[in-house]
Amino acid sequence: MRGYVVRLLLAIAAAAFGVVSARAADCGDSADGFNEWLASFKQVAIRDGVSPQVVDAALNGVAYQPAVSAHDRSQGFGQSFAVFSARHATPALIKKGKTMLLAYAEPFQKIEQRYGVPAPVLAAIWGLETGYGGDLGAYPTFGALATLAYDCRRAEIYRAELVDALMIVQKGLLQPGQMRGAWAGEIGQTQFMPSAYLKYAVNVEGGGGANLMTPADALASTANFLRGHGWQPGAGWDEGQPNFPALLEWNSAPVYAKTIALLADKLAQP
Repeated sequence: MRGYVVRLLLAIAAAAFGVVSARAADCGDSADGFNEWLASFKQVAIRDGVSPQVVDAALNGVAYQPAVSAHDRSQGFGQSFAVFSARHATPALIKKGKTMLLAYAEPFQKIEQRYGVPAPVLAAIWGLETGYGGDLGAYPTFGALATLAYDCRRAEIYRAELVDALMIVQKGLLQPGQMRGAWAGEIGQTQFMPSAYLKYAVNVEGGGGANLMTPADALASTANFLRGHGWQPGAGWDEGQPNFPALLEWNSAPVYAKTIALLADKLAQP
């Protein structure tokens, strides 16, 4: 009887260890276990409604990206507003922004009429995010999102974003090879996360089927995002004014939102 009890206790301990091991294998901070996790995630995505063909097209060959993990652990807006804004709202960016306001005057006008977001605000976001489309980012979106979805820090958030990225492909909005952007998975001229892409993306005429790799659609979608987060047409956007909270919804770092407002102020000047 004692031997049975010992064996039973050992079996319980082994089962408990197996549960812990399975849980540990569900996330990690290195390439170890990533391929096994990705194989299981593919089945989760299929159960969530993504076709097997899309899953294979987007995720086959995806590898763990150590650079993405390193970025995620070193991010932050620790600089003062004066330092941060001086580095980003540069005279060169202001000069180019004024040129872009003229070059895209017609779509900017359409967008403001529909959403109430002035062109200088949209141009400021565009300039800060990608230098007016000059740098959309070089990270393969599915590799970046899969790496962050495997990371234990914010796995659930990024697993949802990874499924949304797959849905972008399934809806025919973009092909996997087109989806390259920032290390955190943002894509397009103004850097939308996949969930925001699906929710707020509109073409310049206000309809669906938007391609956020193109400036006009990205700017319209950015205006749609801001309007969806409480933007009040005709109101101010500087800190303390009615529309500053909408800028914080775009980027929750106050130093970044204040820099958007500053750059928009500069672009609005004659």
